[in-house]
Amino acid sequence: MRFCINYKFQCATSVSFTRQCIVSKVPIKMEVNPPKQEHLLALKVMRLTKPTLFTNIPVTCEEKDLPGDLFNQLMRDDPSTVNGAEILMLGEMLTLPQNFGNIFLGETFSSYISVHNDSNQVVKDILVKADLQTSSQRLNLSASNAAVAELKPDCCIDDVIHHEVKEIGTHILVCAVSYTTQGGEKMYFRKFFKFQVLKPLDVKTKFYNAETDEVFLEAQIQNITTSPMFMEKVSLEPSIMYNVAELNSVNQAGECVTTFGTRTYLQPMDTRQYLYCLKPKKEFAEKAGIIKGVTVIGKLDIVWKTNLGERGRLQTSQLQRMAPGYGDVRLSLEAIPDTVNLEEPFHITCKITNCSERTMDLVLEMCNTNSIHWCGISGRQLGKLHPSSSLCLALTLLSSVQGLQSISGLRLTDTFLKRTYEYDDIAQVCVVSSAIKVES
Repeated sequence: MRFCINYKFQCATSVSFTRQCIVSKVPIKMEVNPPKQEHLLALKVMRLTKPTLFTNIPVTCEEKDLPGDLFNQLMRDDPSTVNGAEILMLGEMLTLPQNFGNIFLGETFSSYISVHNDSNQVVKDILVKADLQTSSQRLNLSASNAAVAELKPDCCIDDVIHHEVKEIGTHILVCAVSYTTQGGEKMYFRKFFKFQVLKPLDVKTKFYNAETDEVFLEAQIQNITTSPMFMEKVSLEPSIMYNVAELNSVNQAGECVTTFGTRTYLQPMDTRQYLYCLKPKKEFAEKAGIIKGVTVIGKLDIVWKTNLGERGRLQTSQLQRMAPGYGDVRLSLEAIPDTVNLEEPFHITCKITNCSERTMDLVLEMCNTNSIHWCGISGRQLGKLHPSSSLCLALTLLSSVQGLQSISGLRLTDTFLKRTYEYDDIAQVCVVSSAIKVES
């Protein structure tokens, strides 16, 4: 079942918009206040939307078949087909939308409102008001709230309203008209037009934490509409704590080329993955106690186009992630070689950070393993480490076994609480024979 408002105006076509009566696949509930007499004014509401390209079903056959060249000649004579490419379904002509269509979140809803004087009387003090009722708020969309002094017979008052849809679900366009007759009687009526706003994209996010405090964000964007989308922009606006780098392009011959190719179209039900790297700013990275618990990463800004350039835009809410817990003391590697020689000393740089809210007095112990041997004094005092402060240590060790070896055996003891923190499998290093030259 569909509902259409009868009106006398012809549908007009322009370069950017076509006027079309609001039509929906679901019944549109309309309420009219019971008038004491027949109203002198008529209200017409039409949705403004762009036309679509005409499509046809090509019917063709080979020349040796019974019809011969008949079908091909018919397609060549059809004015809706493309000259020289008659077998394509997409034509060169534009067609007016035949129904209300779909309205998606992030798009701009445009409507044409016309109040026509159907009587032979002059009507005074005409006030037209258009409100949009959503599940959470009521918005005034009228361009002007001033009343028109008078409206002569067969004349009309026109208004075009625009609204960027920011909520999904049921929306109700409320159009109210008040006026005064020649006899001085004040008249009022209103109409309701209901439509649904759908979700165009399905956005899923995943976070990956690196040992270097970097955070990698993977955003999966799926087109859940029935038409292709041109993805104009997908960017991440970071919070004040992070700097962001997009990882969705590669450098080829000095030029930045997107990993999705030259055509950034997203077909219906297709999914595309975007990757971003976030690094804490220096003032926040130096204070380990700040980045704890739930932290705000930023929000995604997505811009797309559909059909004949109709633009839509969505911004996600603030993305949050649970920062990894490092306990009271965090040990991270600042520098380590990739490859070392067998039984030859090499150096690493460790960073010790106090993540607790109390001062610690730390002692460093180095325990040898079957393959890794530490060089230096074990059990040395590191001194006091205040909350959110860090200490860098240069350590020397060697490996007695070739292959990929794990660096383990560091122990930190807090003398205040007599608590020991063990650190194994800190990193891995490739150990090769000393006869093989290691590239620096």
